[in-house]
Amino acid sequence: MSARSAELLSLYEALLAKVKADYLNDNLMTVKELFAVVTNGKEFLSLKEQAKEDELALVEQFLKRDIASYLQEKNDTDLSHSPTMITVENTVWHWLSGITDRSQIEWHEVLQDFKHQGHYQSGEIVGQGNMVCIHCGHEMKIEFPGVIPDCPECDESEFTREALAP
Repeated sequence: MSARSAELLSLYEALLAKVKADYLNDNLMTVKELFAVVTNGKEFLSLKEQAKEDELALVEQFLKRDIASYLQEKNDTDLSHSPTMITVENTVWHWLSGITDRSQIEWHEVLQDFKHQGHYQSGEIVGQGNMVCIHCGHEMKIEFPGVIPDCPECDESEFTREALAP
């Protein structure tokens, strides 16, 4: 390797070190943004002064290729871009939102039980739960919020609600 080639190679290696340093400072940069930052830096300007036009064009091509390769390698090892990790993260958030929604409903129903002191009348609106007729003991399972009907067994209108199971 000639002295000139060794000198250009060392300047190119300095450019690659600059690429890595700039990317570590802002890892959201694209290939074009990173190339623009590096080519405006003092390392590139130093290389530009010493290289011929055709050598500079070759360096720019290598630099673009190496930046793209570096970013691809970084993204391949970064688990946050992994489809599996994104799916797992979304599933966890879905579970957490479901738990939160269910907890809110359960707390609302507990407050309603306190308000009614455990006794409900037909015609009242109630959330999910088991309504037990005070007169005949018939159980009605309420799946969705709605109006409590009269007891289908004895036509009475007074109920208690069984405690919600955890």
